[in-house]
Amino acid sequence: MAKTIMIVDDSASLRQVVGIALKGAGYDVLEGSDGKDALAKLNGQKVHLIVSDLNMPNLDGLGFAKAVKQLPLYKFTPIVMLTTESAEAKKRAGQEAGLKAWVVKPFRPEQLLSVVQKLVAP
Repeated sequence: MAKTIMIVDDSASLRQVVGIALKGAGYDVLEGSDGKDALAKLNGQKVHLIVSDLNMPNLDGLGFAKAVKQLPLYKFTPIVMLTTESAEAKKRAGQEAGLKAWVVKPFRPEQLLSVVQKLVAP
């Protein structure tokens, strides 16, 4: 059975690029257009990993990550931040929010897939 990965980004084109890479590697993909939308879609189904942008309207990536970690069904779901931000302070805040990895845009699809494969056991 394919593992399910949620992509959370306010950019439809970025969700599409990440989705194509993940689907090409055999993953099922869910999409959220921002943190608030993605939280509403975490409705009990198994999600093996979340790839989230940092800067989004309604609920940013850090706020979303903190909210996910409060949900009993998802508190152990690994979250990868995919963002243009590379400041150490932001990365530290991400670690404190429970993030497992930080990937800086622009990125290569194989770079993201490598991180995903490390965090999602086959």
